[in-house]
Amino acid sequence: MADNVETFRALHRNGCFLMPNAWDAGSARILSAQGFVALGTTSAGIAFARGAPDGAQAIGRSEMMDAIHHIASAVSIPVSADLEAGFGSEPGDVAETVAQAIQAGAVGGNIEDASGDSATGLLELARAMDRIRAARSADARFVLTARTDACLRSGRGALSTAIQRCQAYADAGADCVFVPGLTQAQDIARLVSEVQVPVTVVMGLSASTLTVADLRQAGARRISVGGSLARACLGLLRRASRQMLDEGRFDYAADQIPDAELCDFFTMDDHTARQRSGH
Repeated sequence: MADNVETFRALHRNGCFLMPNAWDAGSARILSAQGFVALGTTSAGIAFARGAPDGAQAIGRSEMMDAIHHIASAVSIPVSADLEAGFGSEPGDVAETVAQAIQAGAVGGNIEDASGDSATGLLELARAMDRIRAARSADARFVLTARTDACLRSGRGALSTAIQRCQAYADAGADCVFVPGLTQAQDIARLVSEVQVPVTVVMGLSASTLTVADLRQAGARRISVGGSLARACLGLLRRASRQMLDEGRFDYAADQIPDAELCDFFTMDDHTARQRSGH
């Protein structure tokens, strides 16, 4: 655990890295074996796998921590947890959530500032900062990411609002900031230039021509994919279902991983699986 914390911290200091998001132990093992150096969890994917909607804490804290534990226990690389809005409105709730995430095996996690009770869709800034301070106080080494939804919920001047909030969250103790909704390299570069901590970006929310090379050049340090891999898997399920019902065909089976291969893979521990995959 301690080694993974330092490994995860070092990744943010040394260039730009990809951190895809898993929703269960199986997806975590598959992703880890490909050679990724760290994983995130996706609260959306975890919710969808349970037949629940994304957001509004449809999955309670206890159930979310159980999912995080299964993911973190399945792999040997660092795992950062999607902690949504901290599972409670009070700063103390957020601190407790971080403490539980650490117990579940996460070395980092994000806390967001979205609020369904505000006209702007965002928590009042001073309150949001108090929540980041509380998360920071839970553990000094935990890699704390502050997420602002300013570019998802605000209109004109959204980027300026996001930058202001990111600066404030960094001052409150965040190690990293995350602004979903940025789709232009110049906007990412501006955020990077005006915020004093590493910036993470999310891809896969919508079609984008930006590549890893583009994001690295813009200055991003971490790239996640949110719930997009989980949604893509569910998209395959829906397409295959329609093909079976409408055409009587089973073409989807050509892309499956054979049962024997999966059984052999999941029999191995994560370290062995990574070695056999050349990583």
